[in-house]
Amino acid sequence: MYTIADNFDFILLNIGYSELNANWNWKNIYSPFARIYYVKGGEARTKIGGKLYTLKPDHIYLTPPFTLHNDECDGYFSLYYIHFYERVMNKESVFDKYDFPIGIKAESLDFLLTERLLKINPERHLRNLDPELYDNFPNFSQYIADNNKIPRHSIIETQGILYQLMAKFFETAKVKSDNRDSRIISGLKYIHENTDKDISIDQLAAIACITKDHFIRLFRKEMKCTPLKYINLKKIEKAQLLLLTTGISIRDIALELAIDNISYFNRMFKQHVGQTPSEYRSEYNKQRVFGNIGD
Repeated sequence: MYTIADNFDFILLNIGYSELNANWNWKNIYSPFARIYYVKGGEARTKIGGKLYTLKPDHIYLTPPFTLHNDECDGYFSLYYIHFYERVMNKESVFDKYDFPIGIKAESLDFLLTERLLKINPERHLRNLDPELYDNFPNFSQYIADNNKIPRHSIIETQGILYQLMAKFFETAKVKSDNRDSRIISGLKYIHENTDKDISIDQLAAIACITKDHFIRLFRKEMKCTPLKYINLKKIEKAQLLLLTTGISIRDIALELAIDNISYFNRMFKQHVGQTPSEYRSEYNKQRVFGNIGD
């Protein structure tokens, strides 16, 4: 259920329109930003969690951040694409709290909103689909900086449109805690709101009012991983977003996540992401965001 505490801060990265022809095929996409697609013509497919979804005209689709997925297309396909992220400062992300539907039928207003969003953000499209030209484009953080150049009224209207489009998905969204043990819910909430702190299992067990061993067993059962692994995952997800949306140094990002050993931070980051923080920042800026609209 939505509560007054659910105040969202969505920041636009990209919006554009593209017509493709069997050249929208990307595998193992895993990004720190969310995507909304408004399909205008043709068909494509996206695979999430082992399930294949067909992307059809006059539907809008949402892919949450940090969602592993594949995109594929073998014919004509046209769409409006919207990339955005949620600015979260020590609070629970809407994407941690809710399970959203993948796709919903669009209404005429959704198309008008999408076109309006593009009209007031005409320079936010992806520049080129050719991988040979990746290195010629501004990096991810430049798009964040561009937000500071937009007139205040356009920023307000942009956020309003993002809220309206997301509202469609909220109609049938499910609170993730509906089927979880309340003791684990309290622990998850603390983790999500305190990635800037050194979180101990003893603290989480105390919040849940159970023993440490009991908490670990219960957490494993509910979340399919250990509490420590989940804590580290959430810290690394925050680090990924900070690496791409700010110019903060890697050392300061580690400190912001209550990790004072930079070597440990680098090892933990590489274990989760497969690259060091510096490699990730450099590689993502060159290839992942501006090279194509699927990745």
